[in-house]
Amino acid sequence: MIGELLRVVAVAGRVVVDGRRRLPGRGAWLHPDPDCLAKAERRRAFPRALRAPGVLDVRELREFVEHTTTHHEPGTFPGSRGTKEAGRPVMSQP
Repeated sequence: MIGELLRVVAVAGRVVVDGRRRLPGRGAWLHPDPDCLAKAERRRAFPRALRAPGVLDVRELREFVEHTTTHHEPGTFPGSRGTKEAGRPVMSQP
């Protein structure tokens, strides 16, 4: 399973990826994996987790997840190239 999580937020009725983890509002976390996204959609998890009324559009998120799983090495996605947000290297666990 992919070790990194994506932060997503609701913006104007859409679920968008918060790659810098800085967008305002309530966020939710998701593995960048098509199966996890499908499960979250089936469970209607996004409106509940983001406390957004009504149905949220997840097309952009779906495209992002599909793009990252087909164009990147397993376990990586843009922005996870071995560095944390502040540019420091990720330390491995013993």
